[in-house]
Amino acid sequence: MSRPVLLVFLLLILIITSQFEWKQQQNQNSNREVAVKEKIILLQEKNIQRLNELVRSLLEQLVQCRSKSVTRNQTVSFLTEHVTELERHQIFDD
Repeated sequence: MSRPVLLVFLLLILIITSQFEWKQQQNQNSNREVAVKEKIILLQEKNIQRLNELVRSLLEQLVQCRSKSVTRNQTVSFLTEHVTELERHQIFDD
């Protein structure tokens, strides 16, 4: 083989092997990207679940506060009616 032919042959081998290695690296990068995306999706799902639990908890607290407020308002109304009634009786007794 002449020297230029040998050089061309070696250059072709170098190009082919570098292309093969580049494709392997590209596949590894793609696999890493997929793995990272899957982890991100899992984290997002966990965060959504946590947020839903917090919303449920806050709604329960709101319902409890509203029921306490209604109970207080009913108690105040009841007491106000009785005080008014007592005042009427006092007026009539005087």
